[in-house]
Amino acid sequence: MELNRFAKFAWSTLAYVLVVIVWGAYVRASGAGAGCGSHWPLCNGEIIPRTPTIKTLIEYSHRLSSGLALVLVVVMLIWAFRAYGRKHPARIGAALSMFFMLTEAAIGAGLVLFEYVAENKSIARALWMSGHLINTFLLVAAMSLTAWAATTGERFKVRGQGTINWLFAAAIIGTLILGVSGAVTALGGTLFPVTSLAEGLKQDLSPTAHVLIRLRFFHPFIAVVVGAFLILTGWLARAWRSGEWTKPLANALIALVIIQLGAGLINLLLHAPIWLQLVHLLMSDLIWIALALLAFTALAQPARETSIRAVQPVAAS
Repeated sequence: MELNRFAKFAWSTLAYVLVVIVWGAYVRASGAGAGCGSHWPLCNGEIIPRTPTIKTLIEYSHRLSSGLALVLVVVMLIWAFRAYGRKHPARIGAALSMFFMLTEAAIGAGLVLFEYVAENKSIARALWMSGHLINTFLLVAAMSLTAWAATTGERFKVRGQGTINWLFAAAIIGTLILGVSGAVTALGGTLFPVTSLAEGLKQDLSPTAHVLIRLRFFHPFIAVVVGAFLILTGWLARAWRSGEWTKPLANALIALVIIQLGAGLINLLLHAPIWLQLVHLLMSDLIWIALALLAFTALAQPARETSIRAVQPVAAS
């Protein structure tokens, strides 16, 4: 399939945003979130820090990369509005991408200004990070659909699709819950590191443990349940829809989920080293993208029940 210039730009922008997201996770995992103090958009009260520490450089580089991501999304929005008609999904996706990019920046600023960074162990920080994760997922979904619509020209519809609507709705909600669970677990692992599986389990089950420690106990169970449901979603979508991209996307979703479950197990056994946390996060984003694109392409096809009813009178005659 030959991509037009806008589609190439949209996919490239999405890839860059994924790099920024992973780098942001490194900022949190390395404890560099307070590298610029409680200043935003300035860094320690300066536009360009003159005597930066390593943590300041890490945090400042993330801000610069995030600023470039914002510029790229602005360009994508303007380009989409010039290249596509009023109701084209690429145009709608670009507008949503701009909205979620702005809210992403606002949440990031709030984390810094309210000092929900570094060693802050408050529940408020966990709530802000959960909101950050959900907004990031919505941003990635909007950008993915923008690029996909520009690539394939597909237009999806929700009305008249029957059971598959509920299937994808449940899969999306489950994935968001799993993502929030993972974000809280990663935060707990950063603030309360362990050196052995036994030590971690002892912390998790202690009645006096911090709530962030106790919450991370549930993440593996949520991952197994949601992972199984995503595999079922991919299998059913492949069975119910016969579009060109349905089977490849369903297979990709199933494969990514299986790999992610394995990576999660290794992450648990190795006590969540930073490099594996970053891989785990990237895999989560790829699963989310595969699910969003599978839903988009499946809902771009007519409902199976409608097709059957349309054929019945011909068979009877």
